[in-house]
Amino acid sequence: MSDLRTTRSIYPTGPENLRHYTPTEAGAPLYPNWANIGAGALVTGYVQARDDGRINVVCYLYDLKQRREMTRKGFAVAATEWKRAAHRCAGAFYTAVTKRPGLFDSRIVYVAATGSRMQPVKRIAIMNWDGTDHSYLTQGEVTVTSPRVSPDGEHIAYMSFAGGMPHIRIMDADGSNDRQLLQSTSMSFAPRFSPDGRSIAFSMAVDGNTDIYVVDANGGYPQRLTTTPGIDTSPSFSPDGRKIVFESDRSGTQQIYVMNTDGSGQRRISFGGGSNSSPVWSPDGDRIAFSRWNGSTIGIGIMNASGGDEKLLTNGWQDEAPSWSPDSEWVMFQRTQQGTGTGSLLMVSIGGGEPKAVATPQPGADPSWSGVVQ
Repeated sequence: MSDLRTTRSIYPTGPENLRHYTPTEAGAPLYPNWANIGAGALVTGYVQARDDGRINVVCYLYDLKQRREMTRKGFAVAATEWKRAAHRCAGAFYTAVTKRPGLFDSRIVYVAATGSRMQPVKRIAIMNWDGTDHSYLTQGEVTVTSPRVSPDGEHIAYMSFAGGMPHIRIMDADGSNDRQLLQSTSMSFAPRFSPDGRSIAFSMAVDGNTDIYVVDANGGYPQRLTTTPGIDTSPSFSPDGRKIVFESDRSGTQQIYVMNTDGSGQRRISFGGGSNSSPVWSPDGDRIAFSRWNGSTIGIGIMNASGGDEKLLTNGWQDEAPSWSPDSEWVMFQRTQQGTGTGSLLMVSIGGGEPKAVATPQPGADPSWSGVVQ
């Protein structure tokens, strides 16, 4: 229930002061006994020990008005994995009610910063969305930035300064099989996976010009998508894989543009003032999150997918690097504290309101919120 209480769409009640039920009734509720609890749906379930040392976690969701089952899930997991099973149950309930993916079994990859301001130590870290099961994927011997998770949650692309020249590397989600993406001496950065995980869009600086390219996720020869003089960077695919949103200073200031995935049809979509950067397409395809600099502060904003209807969600001194939740209801970002340069992770609802802190063991930056892998 604690998972569901974090949403803006579901308002749980109980289990305090509600009647108890048997495991049998969990799978076949007596609807008249639940008719007057003031709820539209009923969550039930049970945990059962197995002979092999694991446990069965079974959960159900019922529509109390229509007296029908809405969804059920069952997992056989190690006893230590009970919390993840509970997260997956909550996600199934959320999806059944809202028709959107839940975020409860999602993970967050970010850059953890320690050391001093003059000698920072930056490591790629990964954790569950609620801050549990935290671990480090790199050990800090090399500065790293911009980690991005593949759609299946199995791989992470990031920028490394190993050898002094920034370049993109890719590794498995447990930190193993780390390798360079491109066999190139040019500076490459700002990676982002395509929706099917087969390609990576990125920026590369060649002969003084920075353009957007796309390459197979296993490496190979990159295809150049932009050719305009200036800096084109921060590409992000639309969920259907047909378009790419990116930032460019071709107009004189950083602004947001959209193009087809073959590079055709490039057009500007940000016209709300200030400089706009770091665009990221929402998983549902309806919106684009971005950072806006108005000359003194940087805030997180959203716009619709075709541009327009721009709305600023935060007004911090330096709020950057937006990343969407799997259900497209929240935007996570990094906030840099004025004077100290210390970074922290926060999340804000697309409906606005005060941002919520995301607990990390050390200062954090560059968040990437993974989708939910079933």
